[in-house]
Amino acid sequence: MKPLQPSSPHSVYDRDRDRDREREGALSKEMEDKQMKGHVLVLPYPSQGHINPLLQFAKRLASKGVKATLTTTHYTLNSISAAHIGVEPISDGFDEGGFSQAGNVDFYLKSFRDHGSRTLAELIQKFSNSATPVNCVVYDSFLPWALDVAKQHGIYGAAFFTNSATVCSIFAHIHHGLLTLPLTPETTPLLLPGLPPLYFPDLPSFLRFPDSYPAYLAMKLSQYSNLNQADWVFSNTFEELEGKEARGVSEIWPAKLIGPMVPSAYLDERIKGDRGYGSSLWKPLSEECIEWLETKPSNSVVYVSFGSMVSLSEEQIAELAWGLKESNMYFLWVVRDSEQQKLPKWFLDSVQEKGKVVTWCNQLEMLAHRTVGCFVTHCGWNSTLEGLSLGVPMIGVPKWTDQLTDAKFVEEIWEIGVRAKEDEVGVVRKDELLRCLKEVMEGDKSKEIKRNANKWRDSAMKTITEGGSSDKCIDEFVHHLMASYQNLNGL
Repeated sequence: MKPLQPSSPHSVYDRDRDRDREREGALSKEMEDKQMKGHVLVLPYPSQGHINPLLQFAKRLASKGVKATLTTTHYTLNSISAAHIGVEPISDGFDEGGFSQAGNVDFYLKSFRDHGSRTLAELIQKFSNSATPVNCVVYDSFLPWALDVAKQHGIYGAAFFTNSATVCSIFAHIHHGLLTLPLTPETTPLLLPGLPPLYFPDLPSFLRFPDSYPAYLAMKLSQYSNLNQADWVFSNTFEELEGKEARGVSEIWPAKLIGPMVPSAYLDERIKGDRGYGSSLWKPLSEECIEWLETKPSNSVVYVSFGSMVSLSEEQIAELAWGLKESNMYFLWVVRDSEQQKLPKWFLDSVQEKGKVVTWCNQLEMLAHRTVGCFVTHCGWNSTLEGLSLGVPMIGVPKWTDQLTDAKFVEEIWEIGVRAKEDEVGVVRKDELLRCLKEVMEGDKSKEIKRNANKWRDSAMKTITEGGSSDKCIDEFVHHLMASYQNLNGL
């Protein structure tokens, strides 16, 4: 997806970063004393939703004794701050302004490939002359050229997919010519091995309207272009959640399920002080939000956020505003700076008693708070995993790409929420939002939804803790890296 940019090139807030470092602390002394088990470069696509899970994977590897270095563009470099994770820059060709400097998706991606390949190779060469040569590149699947660079240097390459296994299965089938586009209502339900029947409203928007975002569709399909050469394929999901879906496509997408990549404090607590991802392209207002939440009853607040990329129409924002006001429920609504002008002029003054609107906050802290009883979300995969991992019932308001498929699973497969229905012009009206809020927060179904949410929260905790399915997959990777590293260094 489009790399989102900080509001200015200077996106690091030194005071807050120092405070976060003190709060997160260092990993345990025992961890530091472990024998080094390899050196991995972790390369995310430079947007918030891609940096977060790959940075979290780097922290998981570091906690197991692997030297992990996050490799990101010059423009996003200073937004990264995580204990025991190195950070090194490569170039996308737009070091001063990132994507906004390029202004065109195709132009940006070509530039990133050309400049990124060269500077990634230079970085690998730099480390080859050090005490910790690189023996693997874990790259965002959006950047398949990174695998070519790894192979040119005789080291391992591992693709990391940031979508659900279900969505990856669909695109893998298209790449291999097993599905043709566009998918239409007449060709649905879509029936693929391991997946439930997918109807037209459940399909990623790129597949229904392939001409709408051709550059993004091409990028999604390019993830599979050289995947057969990768030594590992990782997916940010887990066996209990999507094992059947992953096995159904394993012949063409042999993924190891290593998720959820959510900070350890909210799951197994094995990484000391790990309460945040360690990356933020915006200034969060978390303390202000927590103070407000502390004054509210348990499970009474509706948390509303549409992530870092979704841009809602003015009509849609007005409908949400009316719905929240008429619900008479407490709510905390994240409306990014770029969206603030779309709020109805009457809204802020009329909801002071019940609601709070902020430009950005630490979503995990909000979802973990005892007062939050519902998450109104766009159903991006990171947000979906966060809500699921923290046991928060959801209302899905998906808008494009994989969000529609994720929302189907939230409502129908995992039964941890409901999906708001759009009208004929693609808008979720206030009455529909009110219906969903009552169902999730007050109705008879709310108890069942909460039980299911708690069940999936427990499952997410179990899978990433010692001996869990995801933890075992990560351990297998680490053990292989250790053997390789010892051979590489003549140990």
